[in-house]
Amino acid sequence: MTDPRLLPTVAPGRTPVRVMTVAGSDSGGGAGIQADMRTFALLGLHACVAVTAVTVQNTLGVTGVQEIEPEVVAAQMHSVVPDIGVGAVKTGMLASAPIIEAIADACDELSIGGGRTIPLVVDPVCASMHGNPLLAVDALGTLIHRMIPLADVVTPNLDEVRLITGIDVVDAATQRDAARALHDLGARWALVKGGHLRTSELSPDLLFDGTEFIALETRRIHTPHDHGAGDTLAAAICAALAHGRTVPDALEFAKGWVTRGLESAYPLGAGHGPVNPLWRVGE
Repeated sequence: MTDPRLLPTVAPGRTPVRVMTVAGSDSGGGAGIQADMRTFALLGLHACVAVTAVTVQNTLGVTGVQEIEPEVVAAQMHSVVPDIGVGAVKTGMLASAPIIEAIADACDELSIGGGRTIPLVVDPVCASMHGNPLLAVDALGTLIHRMIPLADVVTPNLDEVRLITGIDVVDAATQRDAARALHDLGARWALVKGGHLRTSELSPDLLFDGTEFIALETRRIHTPHDHGAGDTLAAAICAALAHGRTVPDALEFAKGWVTRGLESAYPLGAGHGPVNPLWRVGE
């Protein structure tokens, strides 16, 4: 596995590689834009943000959501990308159909995703790890038809795979079926994450580009503190893509990064603690 520390950094005073996260805020700091920005910063990148929603949540769950006006979400993207420039973009919690439409339009206008200038990682967040909805029920179709076709790589967990494709992944064969179904929806690369496949002692991820299946397995880290794992993985993929890595190389890098974060995950509050990218600080 690639050493998860190896992304190029720049000397102090020089401008680092820039990326953008388009996602919701987690007041508990474990997931969402907080997890994305922590990952980007620790990997030596400058993070820009388009906030889609503010959640009221802690380690026990989500108790409130305040969506941002769609035109404000799109305006954040239009303000940042032409001025600062970004090497890749990652989406997370998108909340509603109007917000998704605004983001998809902005991506078209700014050459984001769809195999164009700026790579796009779509993490199709539908619910929190506690099962709290983070995507309106009537927004799933918009996510499928507007965002997934723009994705250079789409990164659902198994619950999200079931919602998007109707396929219940229980083994390697159904994982392949799901990857094909996701690719058929328009994503250039489909990643079916196996972290929730609890019957396996490994954590098996499967990547598919319409021609080739690439399987990547790591040992499963048994910890109750895995809040933000999906966000962290997608952010690390985004960071590697911004440095010009291919999607398979970016996944290998990100898998190593999140595995180290799970190894050093820590308890927090009365519920689930977060994946810990701060492992790098202590080395």
